Amino acid sequence: MGNPDKAKGIARPAASTTTRYGLALFSVAVAAGMAQLFLYFHLPLAFNAFALCAIAITFWYGGTKPGILAAVLSALVRSYVFDREINSISRVLYDLVFLVFALLMTAATQTRDELEVRVAERTAELTLANEDLSREIAERKRAEEKMRQSEAYLAEAQRITHTGSWVWQIAGGDALHLSEEWYRIYGFEPGRGAPDWEQRLQCIHPEDRPRWQDTIARAISDKSDYELEFRIVLPDGTVKHIRTVGHPVRNASGDLLQFLGSSADITQRKQAEEALRLAQADLARISRVTTMGELTASLAHEVNQPIAAAVTDASTCLRWLTRDEPDLAEAREAASRVVRDAVRATEIISRIRSLFKKGISQREPVDVNEIIRGMIDLLRSEATRHSISIRTELSEGLPQIMGDRVQLQQVLMNLMINGIEAMKDVEGARQLSIKSQHAEGEQVMVSVSDTGVGLPPQQADLIFGAFFTTKRDGTGMGLRISRTIVESHGGRLWSSDNPPRGAIFQFTLPSKSDTHE
Repeated sequence: MGNPDKAKGIARPAASTTTRYGLALFSVAVAAGMAQLFLYFHLPLAFNAFALCAIAITFWYGGTKPGILAAVLSALVRSYVFDREINSISRVLYDLVFLVFALLMTAATQTRDELEVRVAERTAELTLANEDLSREIAERKRAEEKMRQSEAYLAEAQRITHTGSWVWQIAGGDALHLSEEWYRIYGFEPGRGAPDWEQRLQCIHPEDRPRWQDTIARAISDKSDYELEFRIVLPDGTVKHIRTVGHPVRNASGDLLQFLGSSADITQRKQAEEALRLAQADLARISRVTTMGELTASLAHEVNQPIAAAVTDASTCLRWLTRDEPDLAEAREAASRVVRDAVRATEIISRIRSLFKKGISQREPVDVNEIIRGMIDLLRSEATRHSISIRTELSEGLPQIMGDRVQLQQVLMNLMINGIEAMKDVEGARQLSIKSQHAEGEQVMVSVSDTGVGLPPQQADLIFGAFFTTKRDGTGMGLRISRTIVESHGGRLWSSDNPPRGAIFQFTLPSKSDTHE
């Protein structure tokens, strides 16, 4: 509530004390003057009526105390000016009338003042409420403007990222909210209303529909989040890849009411991943072909010169021997040169062969686990494409090894690709496991196991031989090159069966400290 004094001040301007008491004197004087005027014109004495008016005016405009003063003055003027000869009883009755009237005016004045205070207080409250309401309206307008801007920003962000938001309720599967971008992604017209559950279900690619339904059913049963990638088919036959994430909404009792989430169009990403996968596959094939090409060119270049020299020396030897008088000394010298050229050719071939065992490479401290993680990231999409899961058991605190990072990456890539290709056509669980651990003699051991077709029967020892392959388009050089790289690092590569199905390839590498020793 407001301050009464302040409210009263607001209702009636405060008059000075002199003015209020002066009003009492003035009003009684006017009443007396009017009564005298009536007597002058021989009219009935009307002082009492004029006095009551003066008292009322003083009470109303001057306040209670000036009003009482006006009543007392009126009684005195009546008694000593106009009615000096009336008896005591009449005088008391007139005084009693003035007293009662003063009391009534006092009550009326107090009531008036209280009413003014309440009106002023209510007016102040309404003014404050109006100001608060105006501020609230302004704040609401600002909030609505910010919300419109946020919605515009959100819609633009969804359009840029190709992500639509949605909310659907468990009962009946009806959509409670579908953003504009969701409609655009799924090819529906917003003006036709939200599509029902069956319409949304029919958009999903027939091959992905059972997996989508199983995921949704499991999320509803467990009241849990879900995340899923699937394909949809638009009315014009366009296929899009969608990644959707859903979050459950429960009531206070824990009952599942709704799912809210987002659906992102990842078609471009999938296309880019497929293009990258094809490029990586082409690069891997080019790398293998380039390796063989470099080997062939080296053989042709290095062996050509000593063989050509040996042919020349052999021809010279024949000429010395076919003369009428053979020059045995010269023939012997030419034959010796043939032997030296042959030995040189043999050494070149041996040196080329030794490239598979030892070679000049850039060695540096390498973290084996880091290489494994990098290859997993590189080949994860390839494994996922064939529904193959990747499991790792990487020991912490492994010592670094001194090796060529690129060569070791090629070894791990060859083994992982072989495992993926061995599983892509098998039925049942498909799992590629990579494990790193300490080995005896300050060594690090890495194993790559799969649940594929396994090693070829009675030919397990041949798989590391050059040009041996069980794949239709294989070159037979991958495992051979891998073993050569491992052995050139001072390690060992071998294979074994992985019961109940599949194969396991393991290799060891000496640690950095062991290499220095």
